[in-house]
Amino acid sequence: MKKLLLVDFSIRHPKAVLILALLVTMVFAAQFPKIQIDTNPKNMLPANSDVRVWNDQVDKTFGLYQDMIVVGIVNSTGILNRETLLEINDLTTKIVSLPGVASRDVAGFTTIDNVTTGNDGLLKVGPLLSKELNSGRDIDALHKALFENPLFLGRIISKDGKTAAIYVPLEKGSNGKLIADEIRAIVRSKNGPQRYYVAGDPVARDTFGAQMFRLMGMFSPIAGMIMFVAIYIIFRSLTLAMSMMAVAMISIIWSMGLLIGLGFPVHIMSSMAPVFLMAIATDSIHIFNEFYFRYRKESDKRLVVRQTMEAVERPVKYTALATAAGFGVLLFMHIVPVKVFGGVILFGTLVLRVLSFSFIPAVLTLLPESRITKLIKNPRDLNSATNRLGRTAALALRTPKVVVLAGTALLCVSIFGITRLVVNNNQVEWFTRSSDVRIADQILNKALGGTALGYIVAVSDQPEMIKTPEVMHYLDNLQRRLESMPEVGKTVSVADYVKRINRVLHDDDPSYDRVPDTSDMIGQYLFLFGMSAKQSDLDNVVDYPFQRANIWVQLKTWDAQAMRNVITAVGEYRKEHPTSLDFRPAGTAYFNVVWNNEVLWDMVKGFILALIVVYVILLINFRSFKWAFIGYVPLLFTIGLIFGAIGFAGKDFDMPISVLSCLSLGMAVDFSIHFISRLRQRVDEAALMDGSAPNGDELLKALMWTIVRPGKGIIRNATLFAAAFSVMLFAPLTPYITVGAFIVSMMLLSAMATLVLLPALVVLLRNQLFPGFPVEAPVYSLQNS
Repeated sequence: MKKLLLVDFSIRHPKAVLILALLVTMVFAAQFPKIQIDTNPKNMLPANSDVRVWNDQVDKTFGLYQDMIVVGIVNSTGILNRETLLEINDLTTKIVSLPGVASRDVAGFTTIDNVTTGNDGLLKVGPLLSKELNSGRDIDALHKALFENPLFLGRIISKDGKTAAIYVPLEKGSNGKLIADEIRAIVRSKNGPQRYYVAGDPVARDTFGAQMFRLMGMFSPIAGMIMFVAIYIIFRSLTLAMSMMAVAMISIIWSMGLLIGLGFPVHIMSSMAPVFLMAIATDSIHIFNEFYFRYRKESDKRLVVRQTMEAVERPVKYTALATAAGFGVLLFMHIVPVKVFGGVILFGTLVLRVLSFSFIPAVLTLLPESRITKLIKNPRDLNSATNRLGRTAALALRTPKVVVLAGTALLCVSIFGITRLVVNNNQVEWFTRSSDVRIADQILNKALGGTALGYIVAVSDQPEMIKTPEVMHYLDNLQRRLESMPEVGKTVSVADYVKRINRVLHDDDPSYDRVPDTSDMIGQYLFLFGMSAKQSDLDNVVDYPFQRANIWVQLKTWDAQAMRNVITAVGEYRKEHPTSLDFRPAGTAYFNVVWNNEVLWDMVKGFILALIVVYVILLINFRSFKWAFIGYVPLLFTIGLIFGAIGFAGKDFDMPISVLSCLSLGMAVDFSIHFISRLRQRVDEAALMDGSAPNGDELLKALMWTIVRPGKGIIRNATLFAAAFSVMLFAPLTPYITVGAFIVSMMLLSAMATLVLLPALVVLLRNQLFPGFPVEAPVYSLQNS
């Protein structure tokens, strides 16, 4: 008899175990009021990371704001009419007064500066549109000022004149969702033909954060309730259903309590920990399943509990180890929230296993025997579903070559799909197509320059270099190259201001819409403009002493790949046209590229490392390269088919997918560990491994027994959890839809691979796995087994 000290203690002192679990849970739950929530992806990287230090330096040098909201006004008959302009004036005035808005730098019709000349012929810089619209301002003059000025066209008004924009920079620490909600409240009170849209990175980011935690609070209980009901239907016991849910909730409370207690904020990744732990907790159903079978043959409840834990001890222990390893490798990554996420799941997994060998035996010990007897006499389980699967598995045993060839073909096709995967992230696409955030982003990106903002900073090692005609021409030509890209909607630099001033000071002659010929003239223009305009107008595009220039790049998509393409294009242009200038990217769009590379690729590296570690665990568990390979096949088959499907569907390998990759390792391999462990255990019990050649009939009986008995636990586990998390398919956020689809697919595929593909492999490799096994052996039916 195995030594199971914790199990034996729990059987002898069940009440003490439950009380202790409750007390510890209360200690961890007491940490929850200290929770800190951080949904800003920027904080996923350390504050001293190169990209954050550089971005902060660029923001300080050019007087920039990290967060910008874009408010779009659309009128299908045209923006330039008195009523619409009055509405824009009123809206801008109210936006400027909102708390958290950097009011001095709001850019719209009534706040943006326009460069003209006065009656004396001198440069004049003033608001494009006066707030006093009663003066009867000439609409034609406004049309001319807008459509002949490249600083405005495509930025604050669309080329078709039907869309206008107000750019709303936010003070540091402001919540984009709250400000967006206030703007929406303002426009809801307006009557007229105009439609209003609110977009931008802070809107998407903070709205996603708020909805994410709301959905987590809503879907987790729903999934838990479905699991609870399903367990009750399976076992017809409230006690068993409540105990399994208690195990899941205890692990969640302990893990999240530890996270909060240690002072870590809850990031986007760690917020999904409860879902993962609830998934891992379903492995306990194998204990209940085995107890259910054994109690039919043995009336001594304590003995049955002991026998049950002894039977499942090894597979439960190693499935926990495999899951823990899948997440534990994330502790070796260099991104702190990735480490935290891995640590939380690792701790939670270990808690679940401790509870499996303490809390669950204690509950089973306290379960009244009369209730168990009634349960056994009136079984309500998944017999019909299991029998159907058993017949399918029996067919697989009769035609193992066909099964393995079909599985191999599917895997080969999937590998082609995997080659089409692209590591990319787009936070706006985390919203469904019908969401306000995504609709606003699409409409404004189509009509205007784009809601995604990045910078290309030109750096010279010589003072005053930026004021030379050569550099101005270079910046201007580089902008034209960038604007020819489909991802880029608009660029602005100091060269645009210089060209505009040159034209205005020459009686608005279009032939002077170019860079002046001398550095002195450029310097004089910039001096005059700086004396008349808002300080930020010039500061945003050039520094003093004119060693750095900032090119604003508006992108029509938040895809990380878009900014990556811009960086590549700048490098290619510099190679074609050598210069002493150095060009460095910055801004939110660039941060997304670095975040995409460092965080997502960190997860990819962790996933690959975990694959290796999981195989080593299988090798240690089975003490056989052959059995480790057999146990590894369902895992490879499951993740191959899922990621192949993702590649064929054209979905990016983004944050939700990368996080779920770790879960797929632990869950997909769990079933095969249970199957092989119980199969070999059954073979040992039947004395088929005593040195003599195994009997083919008896070995196939053992296979069918494994399909029916532990296999029932596998089917229950997969069906239970797939049903519970299918509710996420109806969420308004695509990461939750992804979680639902991924988990449902993973559970069902890994169960089918374990119960169909794995037995077929065992039959085909019977001579290698069981030396002396007969070449031909009849396959017994489910009834005979």
